Amino acid sequence: MNLSSIYHIPADALATRSPVPLTILPDLNALNQHFARAIADEIAANNAANRPTRLILPVGPVGHFPILAQICTQEEIAWRDVHAFFMDEYCDWQGRLIAADHPLSFRGFARRMLFDQLPPDLAIPSDQLHFPDPTHIDQISADMAAIGGIDTCYGGIGIHGHIAFNEPPISRWFQLTPAEFKQSQTRLVQLAPETVVMNASRAASGNFAALPPMAVTLGLADILAARRIRLYCQGGVWQRTALRMALFGSPDANDDSGEDVNYPVTLLRAHPDFAIITEHETAQPPLPQMAA
Repeated sequence: MNLSSIYHIPADALATRSPVPLTILPDLNALNQHFARAIADEIAANNAANRPTRLILPVGPVGHFPILAQICTQEEIAWRDVHAFFMDEYCDWQGRLIAADHPLSFRGFARRMLFDQLPPDLAIPSDQLHFPDPTHIDQISADMAAIGGIDTCYGGIGIHGHIAFNEPPISRWFQLTPAEFKQSQTRLVQLAPETVVMNASRAASGNFAALPPMAVTLGLADILAARRIRLYCQGGVWQRTALRMALFGSPDANDDSGEDVNYPVTLLRAHPDFAIITEHETAQPPLPQMAA
């Protein structure tokens, strides 16, 4: 399928033509409610069955966090048997984690908007809340293995199809095949220029210098090892192309699988339990239009 045909599929035909299970919700509020409800219901079902809940979670999307805290508080859904592994965190130019009280810290945001909002009797134990750490780079993968792996990986999709900070590995000096990239481990990364521009525009008022230049990220190996993967796309205009690439792949793929390291999200499509949830605005065709 060529780019032109991918980009011109009407939104109301997208779900039926997609090779990936796709849910299109009416608006952003419905998507945030769906995201929060999915996590809460998974925890509640496992609690009722006396099973642990083992999740990979993103900070981005973020609109579901206060809704999730409210649902769990009102319905008394306890996080005592939840193991939560977050995808990534910003680092400074020397590869050290930014402080948790930094305004852009993912772990600080997750604590403020979700975990600190839960009553003490419902709270997650501190040793079951995990963030990748560049000073103990393999610890988070070891912790996942120790609890029996991940039930569900929840996430979003970046501007060029990155998952966590697994950005396209573009280099003059080496090339990765899709198979190699899918085996990537937790690592430090220098943020790509596209990510710096996008994230600084959305989170730092366009101040590129205010955005931390590096990050630590889970690799694709841990993400693909999850038993389920659910991606939520709520970016509107800027995410339309990334969504279409996630669904249909790139015509520039290295083989007939549709996998393409230039859009890392395509490497998830062969997962046996992979689905995407989006809303009407993001599902629209990504056609050029003059900005207001």
